[in-house]
Amino acid sequence: MSEIHTKPEVHIFKAPMSTVKTPGRRSVFLAGSIEMGKAEDWQAKIQKEFRDSPVDIYNPRRDDWDSSWKQEITDPQFSKQVNWELDHLEQADFIFMYFSPETKAPISLLEMGLFAHSSKMIVVCPEGFYRKGNVDIVCKRNNIQVFTSLRDGIEMLKYILK
Repeated sequence: MSEIHTKPEVHIFKAPMSTVKTPGRRSVFLAGSIEMGKAEDWQAKIQKEFRDSPVDIYNPRRDDWDSSWKQEITDPQFSKQVNWELDHLEQADFIFMYFSPETKAPISLLEMGLFAHSSKMIVVCPEGFYRKGNVDIVCKRNNIQVFTSLRDGIEMLKYILK
């Protein structure tokens, strides 16, 4: 009987997809700047970098985002998005957080505060991000290394996932 050898590959879950944590695989939540039209799609770069890796990636950048949704708990679409993000931030083995200098990213700052004590964060905050000082101080207090380039953060993620 011959064995079937399959190439490892990334599993990408975008909001609001249902997910089940894959046993034996590590997972990464891609937190950080999204602001449509301002932030580059850095999440796609990470997905491409890990395309042949046995990792689950949770990506909150949704293809069907509708800016007309009311940012209120009573809006079912908005509530579903926020709860999906919070659930997967908690579930992920690692949180990769990128603060693009072209954005404000207030929700990412909130999420960083929520998970700074988790020991699972990789933070990238380049020069020019308007609250870099705050990010650096919170990370220092929580023993989180801050990378100033997306490339360096990705390399650290590769190292951790080896």
